[in-house]
Amino acid sequence: MLPAIGIIILLVMVFGGFALTGGALGPVMHAVPHEMLIIGGAAAGALVAGNSKHELKALGKGLVKVFKGPGYSRKDHVDAIALTGRLMRLLKTEGAVALEEHVEKPGESAIFAEYPRILTDHALCGLICDTLMLMVVSSGTLEVHAVEEVMDNAIRSHFHEMDEPAHALQQLADALPALGIVAAVLGVVKTMGSIDEPPSVLGGMIGSALVGTFLGVLLAYGIVGPLASRLKQINAHDQQIFHSVKQVIIASLHGWPHALAVESARSGLPHSLRPPLLELLDTLKGR
Repeated sequence: MLPAIGIIILLVMVFGGFALTGGALGPVMHAVPHEMLIIGGAAAGALVAGNSKHELKALGKGLVKVFKGPGYSRKDHVDAIALTGRLMRLLKTEGAVALEEHVEKPGESAIFAEYPRILTDHALCGLICDTLMLMVVSSGTLEVHAVEEVMDNAIRSHFHEMDEPAHALQQLADALPALGIVAAVLGVVKTMGSIDEPPSVLGGMIGSALVGTFLGVLLAYGIVGPLASRLKQINAHDQQIFHSVKQVIIASLHGWPHALAVESARSGLPHSLRPPLLELLDTLKGR
C-alpha cells in the first residue's frame, strides 16, 4: 500500500508543482504517451534481452511483493521459533528415531500440523526438515560448525535467487535516464527535419523531446529505483525468519538450555517483530 501511496504523492507533487508555477500541462500530457512508448518499449526490450524466462517471472512476483509487503508476520516468526524449538527438544529428549517421522514427512506430522503457515512454505519447511534429517541419518554425530555452514549456504542460495528481481529493477533504474536521452535525441532529430517550421511549432517539438529526458529521470529516481530499494528491504525482512530457525538449531546443538536457545533467536529479530520473552516462553509452554 505505501509504495502506491508514495507514487501517487510523487506524481501529484511533480505535475501539480509544475502546474502551480505556471507550467502548461497540455503539451506535457500530449508528449507523454509517445515518449513513454519509446522509453517503456526500450526498457521492456532490455529486460527481455537481459533476463531468462524464469527471472522475468521472478521479477513479476517481486513487483507484486513490493505492494503486498513482507511475507512473514510477527506470528510467523514466533511459530518458526516455537516449531524449531519443539523439534530440537524432541531430538534431545527422545533421540533421532522419534524426530525422523516428523522431518521425513512433515505433511503427516502432528507437530507440523500445528503450524500450517510454515508447513506450506516450502523453502522454510525445507530448511528445517533437511537440516534435521541430516542429524537423523548421522545419528547426531555431525559437528556443529558443519551444520551451521550448510544452513548458511542454503539460506544464502535461496536469498540470492530472491534478490535477482531487485537487481534487475535497479539495473533498469540505472538505464532509464539514458533511455530518456534516446527518446529526447529522436525528438530532436524529428525537430531538425522540420527546421523550416515557424518558431512556435519548433518550440513545441523541442519541448516534447525534452519530456523524454524528464520521464527517464523521473521513472529512474522517483519510481523504479525506490521500488528496487523497497524489494531489497522486504527480502532482508523475510530473511530474518530463516536466521531465527538456524539460531535455534545451532544453539541447541551447542547444548544451550531450551529457553536460552529460543532467546538467542528472539533477540535477533527486529523490534517490530520481536515478541516479549515471557510471551514466547508461555507460547512454548502451552504447546
